[in-house]
Amino acid sequence: MAQTKEGHDPSKLTRRSFIKATTAATASVAVGGALAACAAPAPQEGLSETGAPSPETEGTWITAACWHNCGGRCLNKVLVKDGMPVRQKTDDTHEDSPDYPQQRGCLRGRSQTRQVLAEDRLKYPLKRKGWSPDAPNGEMRGKDEWERISWDEALDYVAEGLKKAKEQAGNRSILLSGGWNSGGSDMSRVLGLFGGYTEFWNTNSFGAWSKTPFVCGFHHSGNWDQTINDRFDLRNSEIIVMLSMNPAWSAMGSQTWNYWQAKQAGARFICIDPFYNDTYSLLEAEWLPVRPATDMAFMLAVAYAMLEQDDDKKLIDWDFLNNLTVGFDADHMPADAKENVNFKDYVMGAYDGTPKTPEWAEQICGVEAAKIRELAVLMGKDNKVAFLCGMASGRVHNVDNLPQLVMTLGAMGGHMGKSGHMTGSTMHATSGNGGDALIAAGSNGVEGIENPVDDSINANEVYDAILGGSYNWTGAGHAFSATQYQPGEKRDIDIRVIYHPAAADLQTSDGMKKGIEAHRKVDMVVTHAQFFTTNARYSDIILPVTTEWEKDWGFLGGTLVHSSNREMMVHYTKVIDPLYECKSDGEIAVELAKRLGVNENEVAPLTSGQMLYNTLATMTVLDSDGKTYVPAVNITADDIEAMGAEGDPVDGKLEYKELRELGVYQVKREQGDNYGYIAFEDYCNDPVANPLDTPSGKLEIYCQTLADLCNNMGWNQISPIPTYQHVVNGYEDTFSNWDAQEKGEYPLQVINPHYLRRSHTVFDNVGWLREAWANPVFLNTSDATEKGIADGDTVLVSTAYGQTLRNATLTQCLRPGVVAIPHGAWVDVDEETGVDRAGADNYLSGQVPNGLGTSGFNSVICKIEKYSGEALGADVDQPLRIVCKDGE
Repeated sequence: MAQTKEGHDPSKLTRRSFIKATTAATASVAVGGALAACAAPAPQEGLSETGAPSPETEGTWITAACWHNCGGRCLNKVLVKDGMPVRQKTDDTHEDSPDYPQQRGCLRGRSQTRQVLAEDRLKYPLKRKGWSPDAPNGEMRGKDEWERISWDEALDYVAEGLKKAKEQAGNRSILLSGGWNSGGSDMSRVLGLFGGYTEFWNTNSFGAWSKTPFVCGFHHSGNWDQTINDRFDLRNSEIIVMLSMNPAWSAMGSQTWNYWQAKQAGARFICIDPFYNDTYSLLEAEWLPVRPATDMAFMLAVAYAMLEQDDDKKLIDWDFLNNLTVGFDADHMPADAKENVNFKDYVMGAYDGTPKTPEWAEQICGVEAAKIRELAVLMGKDNKVAFLCGMASGRVHNVDNLPQLVMTLGAMGGHMGKSGHMTGSTMHATSGNGGDALIAAGSNGVEGIENPVDDSINANEVYDAILGGSYNWTGAGHAFSATQYQPGEKRDIDIRVIYHPAAADLQTSDGMKKGIEAHRKVDMVVTHAQFFTTNARYSDIILPVTTEWEKDWGFLGGTLVHSSNREMMVHYTKVIDPLYECKSDGEIAVELAKRLGVNENEVAPLTSGQMLYNTLATMTVLDSDGKTYVPAVNITADDIEAMGAEGDPVDGKLEYKELRELGVYQVKREQGDNYGYIAFEDYCNDPVANPLDTPSGKLEIYCQTLADLCNNMGWNQISPIPTYQHVVNGYEDTFSNWDAQEKGEYPLQVINPHYLRRSHTVFDNVGWLREAWANPVFLNTSDATEKGIADGDTVLVSTAYGQTLRNATLTQCLRPGVVAIPHGAWVDVDEETGVDRAGADNYLSGQVPNGLGTSGFNSVICKIEKYSGEALGADVDQPLRIVCKDGE
């Protein structure tokens, strides 16, 4: 059995006892499958008895990475004295203003010292005691004890396991996790040169929204998901309709500020969501409490109501539909249409005999028919409407047409291509601020390594593939190009090794319980980790890696998805030397290359300094004319020499020395500048000269490309027009008899909102954040009363796939029939009962291959009951996961 350190009280660790506890922990001992050891030094100065920063001023301020995938990634500075962080601050590089905001960090970034110097950092390589290359004993993963080994031993074991898998089952037997990241990791280079690996792909946070280009084209380079105007024009909107959004939690940084400025300018906000969250409260939004996974029915009814009321109220922009779209009606079909169907006739019930009336939708989505009709009027062409959608609506099974329907509704009101009018997805780093990056990240100059193996398994069936030995191959390199999706082909597969170089796929993919079973089947599991994460827990070899604070340099940018917003980019540098025996992913890759007979110079062809120079030299910024990209950074010969690089000086706008001192390159915005952006403006003004990148050159309400791609993949069939489909594990499945409205075994729906305690899974072990954000299960008060559940009670949440325990928080901000479990808690399974004790959302979900491979995180149904066993304590009081060698 796993053991915790005696006398350890993590709640005290969060405040007064942090220094004392971390100092003592370096000599402590713990062993076991759940716990293991790696105490890092705490800041020795700069913290008061309450844990608040003292007025320490001695030392050097260094721009530190805030590298997590939260949507913010803001400016984070650390005061370093004698090689140790003693204080943090955020952006003070210029005066703050609504038009030129500071890039301020949030509670997560401000607690980052507690992460980097955490007591539970892994500090040396670990091997599961019961594992060897010849006797894996995989059933003990997650239960076994751990032992410390040397780096040479660890790397030799990993190399031996990879060679054995290749010899016995070929390179296809090596699964490299990480989703899209697997193709760009250091390990992908090593394994590509080693003969290849099987890829893992999913739709991640984007869900069905990753398919938007098939409908409206790559209308703006590098900006596939941004079909909305910039933040200045958002202030010109009169009505802002928000579908499944919460930037106050999910996109920290200046994003919520964008919406607040629109409110200050007079915009009226309407939210469509099961959860009346902090963003909606801030904006005083009117709430339409839709049920989860029913947005398609809701929006089809809005379209019906616009058609129904158009003769009287003139809601529809027919000129827009007739000239700029295809497929809305029978008179405007695309040339490649294979089916005689159009959107208008479908909505009116011509094909299935069911008009998509507000009354029809109300039974499914739960929003009153009268409210649907009111929204239809507000969506009319004479109002300046911003119809904005987060990604949660697309993280649902069987909604591959959802982005297409959103764009159709916007087109019906003509809400594209002009000031104050916009339609589409907006999320993460660029929420409320569309347009190309004003600062474009450069390239480090390292060429990619091709993967000789074309096997690529979708996340919705990867664990079934490991357990069952076959999967549906649909192409390799899935991203946003139609050519990368192929007709489905059944393939046998024999996965022997799972390698986790990055990301947290076991934790963040659908069907975690089955994933644990799959991890226990293979011969070897390897994880690079900073903490004893879920990936690490179910591994055989854990390789401790450095944080970004321990690396030479870096950029948080490159694409709009990874920078804080389109107007800035952070350049961070090393804060501290690598702790203990931690190595970078690059160092690990080079050492493995040597053992695998791979040319290490091909794995790491350039020095760190050369990559820095290449990145700086190719970094560009939009000039004040708003049209021309020019070099962003001025690099001198002395700068190049100091980097240890080769290259020519660059005549750029900002001196490199100043960039390092500031830590952020931000373009100053002001009213009337040339940096504004109106999505689809050129297309709408002259569609002949500026066609969209679709077969028709127009917005495709009928999209044959989307239907063909999905239908050829073979999981299920969709129509070329947006239609309502039954959602597996959706609202209708909460009934045993839909026609009679008889509820079934799992009568409630589950959503998993992003949560301020963590960024996806990262930060979940930080005591300060655990104390501030308790990670409950949120229940509607009426649902709880019916079950005899009081606020604070421990409850058991059960689905067909798994069970978890949480303490209940009752609220009226969640519509009845819905349960909200915050996303990203690190699973903690009781091996005797199979029940998770941490509230891990994906332990409740199952693998459902569907559509274009869309993950269905918000397609979960459950039952809930008051727990009869021992009550859970607060998460902050739970022992940290600390793994140590026997006797050390």
